[in-house]
Amino acid sequence: MFGTNIGIDLGTVSVIAYMEGKGIVLSEPSAVAYDLSGNIVGVGKKAYEMLEKNHSGIKVVKPLHYGVVSDFTATKHLLTYVISKICKNMVFKPTVVVCIPSTVTELEKHTLLDIAAASGAAKACLIEEPLAASLGTGLGSDKPKGAMIVDIGGGTTDIAIITMGCVAVSKSLTIAGNAFDECIQNQLRRERDIIVGAKTAEYIKIKIGSALLRDVELGLTVKGKSNITGMPLSFEVNSTETFLAMRPCLEKIVEGIRSVLEESTPELASDVLESGIYLTGGGSLLRSLDKMISSKTGIKTKVAADPINCVITGIGKALADIDILSKNGYVFKTNTQLNGYEDN
Repeated sequence: MFGTNIGIDLGTVSVIAYMEGKGIVLSEPSAVAYDLSGNIVGVGKKAYEMLEKNHSGIKVVKPLHYGVVSDFTATKHLLTYVISKICKNMVFKPTVVVCIPSTVTELEKHTLLDIAAASGAAKACLIEEPLAASLGTGLGSDKPKGAMIVDIGGGTTDIAIITMGCVAVSKSLTIAGNAFDECIQNQLRRERDIIVGAKTAEYIKIKIGSALLRDVELGLTVKGKSNITGMPLSFEVNSTETFLAMRPCLEKIVEGIRSVLEESTPELASDVLESGIYLTGGGSLLRSLDKMISSKTGIKTKVAADPINCVITGIGKALADIDILSKNGYVFKTNTQLNGYEDN
């Protein structure tokens, strides 16, 4: 089988891969597990199952932090796993498009391109998450009309105004789904001397979390351990304290939206007022988040259809029409250029 085009949404929480002609072919947690000798004992789902349950002889690494590579080797192993799993029977190496936060530095871009080369890409290109999300929601257009995308992932929230197929104004916040979970963990430790893991905090967020106070308070029984005695316990957490825990993070996202609107031209801001704000990413599934943002900004806000897969769907559309990338200045680097850090 010959080489093909592959799109990869390399996120802090999960990695999703799209293969031209087949659609989404892989979705797994962004995690790699190693033994004491540095040998890989698990990647993706297998590694994630070990998280917070591993013994001292196993180290589970989440290679991206706030959407940026924090462990070069683990990221290479994760990408190699993804590419090899998809392309195991191919004679030629694939062309790979990797998604990145909108405000990464040039050094971070070079790092990701180098990792793509080392992981088996023949040539690679980077595309900003908000632009990919806009394509995935059907907003991508070469017309001079602005639309705002707020992509709330696990590690970052990318806020951008898209016009004429490019990012006009953008801001990336290190506040997203993981930060919501951490707020819940901190609240329980601070107010109730109870320690819960990240998975339990995420479960609480999904089950009873909300961006607005619920009309009817909900309770949920979960397990943790006492911060005082260290003993395991079951306890009930309610929707009000969960909301209060996450509220500071939610307010910072609203501040980011306002900041992007302030930096935009009056014409683009007017377009956003007309077209509205579109929420994508797993974090956008938090209950009443669209209503909260709309009430704080005065701009109609809605969650995109299939928000979790908007970014990877957008990458798929770009792969189907490479001109979308090339005509807007996105350059594919060959394997030789990537390894040599050459700029053309």
